[in-house]
Amino acid sequence: MFTFASRNFALAIAYKWKRRTPCAQNSMSSELASVCEGEVELQATRRTARVAGFLYLIVVVTGIFSIAYVPSQLEVPGDGAATFSKIVASETLFRSGVVAGYVCYTAFLLLPLVLYKLLAPVSKQAAIYMAVLAIASVPISFVNLLHKVDIITLINRPVSLPPSVIHQEIAIALAAYSSGLLVSKIFWGLWLLPFGYLVFKSQFLPKILGLLLMAGCVGYVVGFLGGMLIPNYGSTVIAPYVPLPATLGEIGTCLWLLIVGVRVRAATSRS
Repeated sequence: MFTFASRNFALAIAYKWKRRTPCAQNSMSSELASVCEGEVELQATRRTARVAGFLYLIVVVTGIFSIAYVPSQLEVPGDGAATFSKIVASETLFRSGVVAGYVCYTAFLLLPLVLYKLLAPVSKQAAIYMAVLAIASVPISFVNLLHKVDIITLINRPVSLPPSVIHQEIAIALAAYSSGLLVSKIFWGLWLLPFGYLVFKSQFLPKILGLLLMAGCVGYVVGFLGGMLIPNYGSTVIAPYVPLPATLGEIGTCLWLLIVGVRVRAATSRS
């Protein structure tokens, strides 16, 4: 009898508690769902950031190898004969530089698409400008590499040509490649302006990186104008310092995206 009464009393208490607290239960469920959704979105944002960082790393490493290291080892400015001799002696290195260039520009085609996904919530319009300006440089860069492919064809041509002709054609091809590179740099600089703005406004990436990227845009434009308007611009005092903001901003952003990803608090508040 006592057991039966106790059981009925407990059931009545449970029934009344259940009737009184549906809102609390629903509130707890919605809060838990919100937390779970925020965590899922945060993890997705982190993955996107690290994919962008990985692609950026490919662009940086292959770009430095193709645009800076290989020419420094093989090209002798103003001396076509010496350049020809070095390329023939290290043809594998020259070919590797060409392949690295194509890898670089392929990664650079994908990079703004991933960055668009990451940064579009900050400003969709700025993200579109960023992606369009970056992608616009890729066809120019691909076509420009054909000048180096022509050099490979030239040094392996079965029909023998006078050495002076070969040296002259190599010099012309390298000069044309440098001019094409200068045109590509217009877009390599312009895309940094909306990119830097997005980084600065994002709240989940350091603002200093955004400022460096926007300053890097100015540096690229100054470098283009200097190369076009000032003879021997590369030998001027300011030439080595003009690209520094872009270098620091891009490498810094690459490493931050790859290692840190996004700031947890800012990404969580955004979601």
